[in-house]
Amino acid sequence: MAKRVGERRPADGFSVLLLAAGKATRFKSEHSKVLHRLAGRPLGEYALRTALAAGPERAYMVVGHEAEEVRRTFARPGLTFIEQKQQLGTGHALMVARPELEECPSPTLVALVGDAPLLRAETLRGLVDAHRKARAAATVLTTYLDDPRGYGRIIRAGRAGRARPGGRTRSKQESGYVRAIVEERVSTPAQKKIHEVSSGILCFSRAKLLERLDELSNRNAQQEYLLTDLIEIFNRHREKVTAFPVADSREVVGVNDRVELAQVEKILRRRKAESLMRDGVTVVNPEVTYIDEDVEAGSDTVIEPGVSLLGSTRVGRACTLRPYSTIVDSALGDRVTVRHYSLITGSEVASGAVIGPFAHLRDGAVIDEEARIGNFVEVKKSRVGRRTKALHLTYLGDATLEENVNVGAGTVTCNYDGEKKHPTLIEKGVFVGSGSMLVAPVRIGKDSYVGAGSTITEDVPPESLALGRAPQINKEGWVRERKHRKEGGQQGPRSPAVPPTGPGGHGAPVTEPVKRSRGADIAVRRAGTVTVIEVKADLTRAHVAKELGQKIRQTIGPNHSQVVVNLGNVTSIDSAALGELVAAVKAVQDEGGQVRLSDVSPEVLRAFRAANLHHFFEIHRHEADALASFDQPGASGG
Repeated sequence: MAKRVGERRPADGFSVLLLAAGKATRFKSEHSKVLHRLAGRPLGEYALRTALAAGPERAYMVVGHEAEEVRRTFARPGLTFIEQKQQLGTGHALMVARPELEECPSPTLVALVGDAPLLRAETLRGLVDAHRKARAAATVLTTYLDDPRGYGRIIRAGRAGRARPGGRTRSKQESGYVRAIVEERVSTPAQKKIHEVSSGILCFSRAKLLERLDELSNRNAQQEYLLTDLIEIFNRHREKVTAFPVADSREVVGVNDRVELAQVEKILRRRKAESLMRDGVTVVNPEVTYIDEDVEAGSDTVIEPGVSLLGSTRVGRACTLRPYSTIVDSALGDRVTVRHYSLITGSEVASGAVIGPFAHLRDGAVIDEEARIGNFVEVKKSRVGRRTKALHLTYLGDATLEENVNVGAGTVTCNYDGEKKHPTLIEKGVFVGSGSMLVAPVRIGKDSYVGAGSTITEDVPPESLALGRAPQINKEGWVRERKHRKEGGQQGPRSPAVPPTGPGGHGAPVTEPVKRSRGADIAVRRAGTVTVIEVKADLTRAHVAKELGQKIRQTIGPNHSQVVVNLGNVTSIDSAALGELVAAVKAVQDEGGQVRLSDVSPEVLRAFRAANLHHFFEIHRHEADALASFDQPGASGG
């Protein structure tokens, strides 16, 4: 019966023992070498994935230094950990693993170092097949280096003149079976000229390994039990030891210090960029682009210089990632634009969204389709709805923004009370004016307006205007008076920041007197079918604003109301009056009526603009213009 592709007969089976117990001595680090990060993964993850991809029957990892952290990092189904509590050498690691190896079903065992990140599974399978065909006790994975300093030399016996990889000729010492592996520090001048070196990766006949393992000794220059000493032991017993050279030395060269770590990282990142480019991604300058091994990106995406795509990031199709943006463990949909210097961590961005420049998304932020997050906007644990915009200098934390919300510059969701975080809900169609503070927990109802500069501490009903400002105080001539006093050697005027208070100096500030015209504060007259309401006092007193609201509402009748509010005598208006005016005008409009404002002073118009209400009101320069806008023949404003 024919064997299926990829299927191994029991006699062909092998197991892998990954050596990962040592401390990163040459890294000058307190941490295990296999835990150091390399292109987005722990260094040991590469060798482990290669070992598992080769298809072993059993996989073991010997741990020692930082054993618990190494277990947590590399734990997965099918991997057995063996703890080497004392790190007395690579041979000692096999001695510690002996109980597990005696129970292992495989005839062949590969001892694999944990710091060979470029090793391929195909090479590992080739080593096993070569070992099996040679019927050897051990097979050493070797390579040839132009500069072999620092590596153990392969001492061979047998015929000379066999060609090395690259067309060069092996010396007599470099041909035939392997007699020994000699470390750099104890090698002779002649041995130092040998260019074939050991990778530290060996394949054993499991039965012969267990038979000779007890013969290992620490009587050597390193005073350790060395795995490589088994080569001489096998030779003493006339057991065959062969070599399996690999042509690309980069595959088996280990990472021994941080310099080599950086060199290997450069290789891995270049390979990753080339792989993405072959799949249809544009990487403008791979040399200054940092893409981790597990990153995915769709075709027609453009990655510009300085971009970092880290962790398990996924980028959709036709995205544009502008220079120096960083995306970590996040998911981007199709056609997303991330502008310069933006940072996205642990977040989701849906198709068509635009992020940045200088934006920060973090801690589970979710940006829905076609939303826009702009300059210096931070979004944390919040959902930003479809087509919602927050374009300038804003913080959105623990918030839910529904679709078509506009958030003005400088808005902050005040989510933290010093002890707990609280949510903010902004329903669809809301307009939040610039410089607003939304003190959570708070809900802004559908289609509402929040006036610029407001501090909102209570829920806002749907279709409402929310204003939360203190009245402005202007002290005319204050600067001139201060300058005069200073020149006269007197103290400056009392601070205008402290308004007068109620009786006894306590309670809320009282409003300063305003100049009023003679007669009633509000006058109502008719101009044809139009009701003209003339305001004769500044709208900074509560009773005047309330009376104006009442007069406007009184015009509502069975027929469509047409109203002109003449503000020619009004030079100031506060937030309470703005709210009263908006509510009254909306009440008339809801009944099918129409309201015009006329003769609005520059001061009042500035207040409308500050609250973003100049678009809400229909404003005319003169009363006659307002009357004419109703198309009433004969209406003269009389």
